[in-house]
Amino acid sequence: IGRLVIGQNGILSTPAVSCIIRKIKAAGGIILTASHSPGGPGGEFGVKFEVANGGPAPDIVSDKIYQISKTLEEYAICPDLRVDLSRLGRQEFDLENKFKPFRVEIVDSVDIYLNLLRSIFDFNAIRNLLTGPNQIKIRIDAMNGVMGPYVRRILCDELGAPANSAINCIPLEDFGGQPPDPNLTYATALLEAMRGGEYGFGAAFDADGDRYMILGQNGFFVNASDSLAIIAANLSCIPYFCQMGVRGFGRSMPTSTALDKVAKVMKIPVYETPTGWRYFSNLMDSGRCSLCGEESFGTG
Repeated sequence: IGRLVIGQNGILSTPAVSCIIRKIKAAGGIILTASHSPGGPGGEFGVKFEVANGGPAPDIVSDKIYQISKTLEEYAICPDLRVDLSRLGRQEFDLENKFKPFRVEIVDSVDIYLNLLRSIFDFNAIRNLLTGPNQIKIRIDAMNGVMGPYVRRILCDELGAPANSAINCIPLEDFGGQPPDPNLTYATALLEAMRGGEYGFGAAFDADGDRYMILGQNGFFVNASDSLAIIAANLSCIPYFCQMGVRGFGRSMPTSTALDKVAKVMKIPVYETPTGWRYFSNLMDSGRCSLCGEESFGTG
């Protein structure tokens, strides 16, 4: 490896990693995450590997990595390599490997991801919804995971939502002492705020930003299956799909058939997969799927 691209301050959501992999045509990406599990020194920790298409590694790649890992007898570290993760730009180092120099590039991942979203959604319409005469008040809980900077920058700074629309936006190593699992058990701050009736839309994200929960006014819970179906039924509101068309839908086996009913009306095929995002990647790579989701609140 001769070049690393890292998010400023070490902040990178899973969707942003996928975006950057495709943007710079990287061989892959590594995400260090506790996902929706407890974090911190006494918590859990995992490694996710994304391949060149921006999606999770397929079984054949994961199996190969595992087989190679069993043959490792030693590893080398470079404790004197000091990388300033807060400073945007390229830093170069002279290491004892075949790449001269070794490059580390620190990027503003929030800005890169924001530009991608601009190419997909109608920002003017969303901004008018959040700030216009018939505005809807929203409440978004980042659960002290990686999504805080994205929520602040995109919804508040870019789209004009009031600052109090976003809560728990400071990334903490232990996520504030609770699992960053976006459900009714752990997203209690969001649930209580929504039950008051002041907000018309609420959402919570897990630690690395690839799961969410949706709440309606008065705390009305929208389950993952219905959320996916509602998005599918309203794709005509998203400019990207108006331009590119909708080729098909995908859902995991445990996800309800609500999506199937929408697809039947729209005359669009639905593909049922085993649980695991890597199966959706196969459908997307083959050009058969434009929107997919699973029972654990992952949608893309």
